[in-house]
Amino acid sequence: MANGHQASGIQAGRLAAPEIADNFVDLHPAYDAHEAAVAADRCYFCYDAPCMTACPTSIDIPQFIREIQAGHPTSAAKTILDQNILGGMCARVCPTETLCEEACVREAAEGKPVEIGRLQRFATDILMENGVHPFNRAPSTGRTVAVAGAGPAGLAAAHRLAMLGHAVTVYDAKPKAGGLNEFGIAAYKSTNDFAAREVEWLLQIGGITMQYGKMLGQDITLEGLSADHDAVFLSIGLAGVNALRAAGEEKSGVRNAVNFIEELRQAKDLSALPVGRNVVVIGGGMTAVDAAVQSKLLGAESVTIAYRRGREDMGASRFEQDLAASKGVSLMFNVMPKAIHGNGAVSEIELEYTSVEEGRVSGTGETTRLAADQVYKAIGQSLEGQPEALELEGGKILVDARGRTSVANVWAGGDCALGGEDLTVTAVAEGRDAAMDIHSSLMG
Repeated sequence: MANGHQASGIQAGRLAAPEIADNFVDLHPAYDAHEAAVAADRCYFCYDAPCMTACPTSIDIPQFIREIQAGHPTSAAKTILDQNILGGMCARVCPTETLCEEACVREAAEGKPVEIGRLQRFATDILMENGVHPFNRAPSTGRTVAVAGAGPAGLAAAHRLAMLGHAVTVYDAKPKAGGLNEFGIAAYKSTNDFAAREVEWLLQIGGITMQYGKMLGQDITLEGLSADHDAVFLSIGLAGVNALRAAGEEKSGVRNAVNFIEELRQAKDLSALPVGRNVVVIGGGMTAVDAAVQSKLLGAESVTIAYRRGREDMGASRFEQDLAASKGVSLMFNVMPKAIHGNGAVSEIELEYTSVEEGRVSGTGETTRLAADQVYKAIGQSLEGQPEALELEGGKILVDARGRTSVANVWAGGDCALGGEDLTVTAVAEGRDAAMDIHSSLMG
């Protein structure tokens, strides 16, 4: 009987524990001081820097790089964290290749940008390792704010509100804070329990009380939070997972990619985590890439990403696509799931080729089949459990430019709210900005 990566079905131990450990080391190793100095020297310190405009949190990138160049990394970290309190995680998970680094004039001139993300990590890591929290809490305002959801938007809002002197209580359905930073990104992007350590560091501001195991709509309600607090900020994320709408979707071996990533992120022993021999991931975003690459790193023999549109339409950046390919993942374009085959458990997936006309995807009638004992759904998430009183638009909570919802004294931000891209850095910006508007409202 075959063993290891050639073993049939969904099994653990396809690779030896040391090999798996090597597979899940940091995707981008941290700079040492000399490397950071050399990288910082490449910056032109542009006036009206395009990299700063491209950053959703508007970090003063030339300023913090100049501070690194001058040998003051903790000052650089303060500059970063003034605008983005989760700057350490964003340095690890931001698609800098399509944000600040794509806008870098070095990228335009030479095809090699200043490595802004790695410089940001260098500075913030030093500050956190020194146990420094560079912000002080203002005197108490006597006002209280409830934050529902301890993801990036909720944490950013809570920190800013606490810093301004408000008492904040954060409620989250999970047993720990962090949201997608803790549960939803690839393990090789955030190693050594960084997400949890960043939350612990953030809470040093004081004035923030954490309440875990509290789900909105079950354990707590919007009406109750509004009655007990002066303002409410909702950052409940997207809990629902879209269906494949393919025959046989209910078969064993078909599961949500986000659940797989969460299980992997919380696993104590990755070598004990089962994975299929032949894995197919349906989707084209970052979650699809994270699920596919990690399946390969766990020892799956064959891993394929199947996406219904062309390469240029993938939500995952070209860097992420190339990363997947470099790890042995196959990428199929213009295919969509038609049926899942197997006797109780998936053994094959049938894909239909697609054409895209005027933005609409349609099947061509031509199909192909792939061997698959594990199929992951990574085709987007949807809003679930939102209070009925809130007005929605496009399947998300409707908010104005300040983050205000249709309900008085209730704000929202992050993935659950109508707005920008579903990125950690965007969520941080929305949480921070909503907090400033909440403060203005409470103190006006």
